Amino acid sequence: MAKTNTIITIGRQFGSAGREIGYKVAKDLGIKLYDKEMLDRAAKESGICQELFETHDEKPTNSFLYSLVMDTYSLGYSSGSYADMPINHKVFLAQFDAIKKIADEGPCILVGRCADYALEEYDNVLSVFIHADLDARIRRIARIYDLTDAKAKEMIIKTDKKRASYYNYYSNKKWSSAESYDICLDSSILGIEGTAEAIEKLVEIKERDDKIVDCKNIYDGSIIECIKPSAFKCFEAVAYHSFEG
Repeated sequence: MAKTNTIITIGRQFGSAGREIGYKVAKDLGIKLYDKEMLDRAAKESGICQELFETHDEKPTNSFLYSLVMDTYSLGYSSGSYADMPINHKVFLAQFDAIKKIADEGPCILVGRCADYALEEYDNVLSVFIHADLDARIRRIARIYDLTDAKAKEMIIKTDKKRASYYNYYSNKKWSSAESYDICLDSSILGIEGTAEAIEKLVEIKERDDKIVDCKNIYDGSIIECIKPSAFKCFEAVAYHSFEG
């Protein structure tokens, strides 16, 4: 039985152990994690060959095609028009729809693939970005894939560039930027266990504080401290000095 009502989306730098951390959180909270499984779901529901989803997985497209995709999605599309779309167009829309359908089924963890953007209108979403020191990521990737440090670094740079380009094209936000997520966590400082624990604590706080008024003002005569709902993103407390007149 799920121990949460929250959908968690995880963006991650390559080598930061984002997926492993996600699996740890999923196990602890009793919910499913979707990574490549999102591609499986999109393939089954759309009828598009799964290999095509894997070929286009988190790979950027050109801005003109992106405009066509988003125009079609925002205006709605019929089965007839869907059949006539370019394959990149079909893959994006099918995956976008699959993410929403998965989220509608209940709490879960969604890794990558602009899931945070696809679900930006959902209130019960916690978007997380996991990053780590480059040297720590090089060591991890070199060990996992049996590579030299130089080859591991090259693999990291290429993969992160691909993920950033994909995210930046398909969302109205910037990949890895703190402003794009509710919280950013450094797994090279917290460790896998610590990062998973931090996410679980954030879920607990979010679900508790969702019951509290969005903005709580405390007035002491000279300062109003406002904890903004968006500031839950990084637990920021913004102080505003009151003035006469």
